[in-house]
Amino acid sequence: MRRFQGIFAAFFAVIALAGCGGGESATGDSAAAGGASGEISLDGSSTVFPITEAIAEEFRRNHPGARVSIGVSGTGGGFKKFCAGETDIQNASRIIKESEIAACAEAGIEWIELPVAYDGLAVVVNPENDWVNMITVEELRTIWEPAAQGEIMRWSDVRPGWPDTELHLYGPGVDSGTFDYFTLAINGEEGASRGDFTASEDDNVLVQGIANDRNALGFFGFAYYDENRSRLKIVPVDDGDASNGAGAIVPSIDTVRNSTYQPLSRPIFIYVRKDALEEPVVAEFIDFYLENAEDLVGEVGYIPLPANAYRMAQARVDDRITGSMFEDAGSQVGVSIEDLLNVESRSAAPDRPAETTTTE
Repeated sequence: MRRFQGIFAAFFAVIALAGCGGGESATGDSAAAGGASGEISLDGSSTVFPITEAIAEEFRRNHPGARVSIGVSGTGGGFKKFCAGETDIQNASRIIKESEIAACAEAGIEWIELPVAYDGLAVVVNPENDWVNMITVEELRTIWEPAAQGEIMRWSDVRPGWPDTELHLYGPGVDSGTFDYFTLAINGEEGASRGDFTASEDDNVLVQGIANDRNALGFFGFAYYDENRSRLKIVPVDDGDASNGAGAIVPSIDTVRNSTYQPLSRPIFIYVRKDALEEPVVAEFIDFYLENAEDLVGEVGYIPLPANAYRMAQARVDDRITGSMFEDAGSQVGVSIEDLLNVESRSAAPDRPAETTTTE
């Protein structure tokens, strides 16, 4: 169910899903004649967008009176709106930051954090690139660290034997959670990066740029590579850990699930305002999202969580458990599916909307 190719008409696109229902739902039930009605507003990550868009399309079949608008301003841009009370639900390709927690608290916004899928960031080049068949984390750092700006400008600057041609870089913009995660995983500090690259919160812009540039290298969520396999060449990544004997690995359902694709695998989330759940249409949408995510996540190119992870998320909604499941805010490298399952739902502390870690 690859519905997201070419969906963005502008840099920050908004998709309005409205109209009449019909057909079959994701669970195979006939579309309901009525169902919840009203408006639901979402914004945030372009990485999470394909999942949420697919969920919204199926939800509309059962709830033809529901109007779901999905903005794509990046995880950081989306949180600005979410913590100002402008949106009901936030798509996020990383864990909420301390500054965003503070902004929400100042505005009196309580929120519930819900993991919805797992993703492996894809490092890609143009299909005509016949010299890059693998890359190391150290070489990615050489390319992307702040000191590389003005210094690492040609492929031959990265590895001897690579051609003495210009190196053109493409990546998510600074409001993107994918940018935050990549810079932490590769450069060791969130947001630390050279600035002389083509940036966009719209991953389709990056796909288009790399597909038309023989000297390009870029990164984004795996689903966008998966949708454009004929136009891009994926690059296996070697994390340099000889102990695991894995060598250079490409992201896939198997390598992300078994944690061999490191350090570029991460969970992705949605956040919902607690007060927004008082609206029946929002509550119905969240329940539908968690009930159908396991099926739809895989159809749009991401890695579904185990069924019990979605049950855990549903319990957080049912019990209105606010705050983060994680002790540390912001991007975190190496959080596995097992880590998600070992973090139990817990009550938020009164002075910070976060919870104390316990294990099963």
